[in-house]
Amino acid sequence: MPKPHPTPESQSVSRRRFQKTAATTFVLSAGTALSRAQAAGSNDRVGLGFIGVANRGSQLMKAFAEHKDCQPVAVCDVDSQAMATAAAKAGETAGGSVFQTGDYRDLLERSDVDAVVIASPDHWHALQMISACQAGKDVYVEKPLSATIFEGRAMVKAARKFNRVTQVGTHRRSSPLYHELAGRVQDDLLGKVCVSRAYRLSNMAPAGIGKLPTSKPPAHLNWDMWVGPRAEQPYQDNIAPYKFRWWQDYSSQMGNWGVHYLDAIRWCLGEEAPSSVCAMGGRFGVDDDRTIPDTMEVTFQFASGRLAVFGQYETSMNPTLASGEIELRGTKGTAYVSERQYEILPERRGQFSKQENFAKPETRSEVSNNHVLTVNHARNFLDCMVSRERCHADIEIGHRSTTFCHLANISQTLGKRLEWDAKAERFTNDEAANEMLHYEYRAPWKLPTV
Repeated sequence: MPKPHPTPESQSVSRRRFQKTAATTFVLSAGTALSRAQAAGSNDRVGLGFIGVANRGSQLMKAFAEHKDCQPVAVCDVDSQAMATAAAKAGETAGGSVFQTGDYRDLLERSDVDAVVIASPDHWHALQMISACQAGKDVYVEKPLSATIFEGRAMVKAARKFNRVTQVGTHRRSSPLYHELAGRVQDDLLGKVCVSRAYRLSNMAPAGIGKLPTSKPPAHLNWDMWVGPRAEQPYQDNIAPYKFRWWQDYSSQMGNWGVHYLDAIRWCLGEEAPSSVCAMGGRFGVDDDRTIPDTMEVTFQFASGRLAVFGQYETSMNPTLASGEIELRGTKGTAYVSERQYEILPERRGQFSKQENFAKPETRSEVSNNHVLTVNHARNFLDCMVSRERCHADIEIGHRSTTFCHLANISQTLGKRLEWDAKAERFTNDEAANEMLHYEYRAPWKLPTV
């Protein structure tokens, strides 16, 4: 049975931490800006609890370890082997042993945990994040933020009610390159951007994640806890630990990859939410146990008169863009953007056009990669714990970007174009779609009331 939620702690970082701080600006690259807390002594470090420490969780532990004003004090995972490995690494960083538990609620009860870093499977994020807010912890939570749009809004409410600092793991928000480009695009660098595109490319044909029978879970995995609020599901080797990304109850490639690129697109364009969505796709070329499409394409339309296109192609991986990971097509030029650079291609005069003030060709680049951006993102979170300011990827930003992915999955499942009221967070033309904004949790799990 779920334990009662712990009593909320103080609404700010404990006094023993961060008593000496220094000013900071937007981090230009890893290590180039003075952090707020670099002046703090070793005894003033923030205590971090990590929930979900395999794969992405281990990457986050490595990124936070580069900042000397924090230290891991607790790790949690339902896989005891993954937890033991992570605890050993955390102990090296902390200079001693760290607390280990298979139940995140034990971690949240600890007074030495100032903030939690959540990298559990997507369907666990809401329960763990809201409970952390109730316990008085600041929260870094991986993308996609939630498993449903209803969960996402509840997470925003919890962060605001309990005055918590939150960072969602769309780490391009801490890219100086993207930050610069977003400002320039909104200052008319490309003219009116009418179409933007991005793709998730892989060739998983013919067998993908395979077809496997159900089996007894390994002794080191608490499978019932892994499934959590979702419907009871027999264990299969092609679900956990990582292949849950291809099972609709737990995740999707739309959420796994689409959230990164759609977040970057809407940031660059200054958009908050689409007004309509239309997605098509299915399982066409990969014969495996997946419950998500192997091929999918979705078009979002904004009230401003723009389109954003995302394609999930897992039956072919030849390039779809001239370069980069997102394409912004404007009336004056096109931008091709990646984690490392952006390139501007000037437009040309077309039929009947008299336009002459096209963008100039240019390429801007920096030394960056996934790890560097994650380090930057962690730095921003730690700094905001001191200032109590909103992070680069605050919870509302993460919720709005994750919503794109849920809208696409709902449209594809129903096979129809849907109209979206972003203020009410309801569909205006389909009640069946509104019924998919959330799901009933498996007993005894309940989403905490906010």
